[in-house]
Amino acid sequence: MLWPWSSPAPLVELRGKRLALRLPQMRDYEDWAELRRASHAFLKPFEPRWTEADLSRRVFSMRVKRARQEAEQGTDYTFFLFLTGGDHEELVGGMTLSNIRRRAAQFVNLGYWMGQSYAGQGLMSEAVSMVMPFVFETLDLHRVHAAFLPTNMASRRVLEKNGFVEEGFAERYLQIDGRWEDHVLMGLTRERWDMMRLGRRLPPV
Repeated sequence: MLWPWSSPAPLVELRGKRLALRLPQMRDYEDWAELRRASHAFLKPFEPRWTEADLSRRVFSMRVKRARQEAEQGTDYTFFLFLTGGDHEELVGGMTLSNIRRRAAQFVNLGYWMGQSYAGQGLMSEAVSMVMPFVFETLDLHRVHAAFLPTNMASRRVLEKNGFVEEGFAERYLQIDGRWEDHVLMGLTRERWDMMRLGRRLPPV
């Protein structure tokens, strides 16, 4: 069944060497639910609390509808990450660009998750590098914010590989697995990204 608000048109699609990024579609439901279910224990320490009920088709349809509406409004973008190269594109994780602010701010918040069986292969580092031109050139924003738990060294590496620098520490910043947790705050500006893209030496931080 094709839901009236779930157009088959990709609306936004980014393609790289190994990955394709696009908005979720209803046809992704089975793969998404299976990946999230299989990765529950792996993701649990890093995400807000969720249960089996959150993997229902009804909840997913609401997510798809909201993702499409937000993208059309230009306020948030939800991407699914697909491994390409074979006959079938394989869902491996997700990414969000949320809380886009215009006027004097011109920033967006970056978040992401990776299925357990695909972690440690450099896929998220590649996905972040793919979305930066969309942020800085297509959306014409000036800054990207990201945050991670102090113990999440994998997330730190993903951000540092893409030029993010540590900018602060937020006490009890986000509710993770039912508890308010401290987070390290990272940022990337348009100027720093331009220098990386052009292969210039970055200033010390």
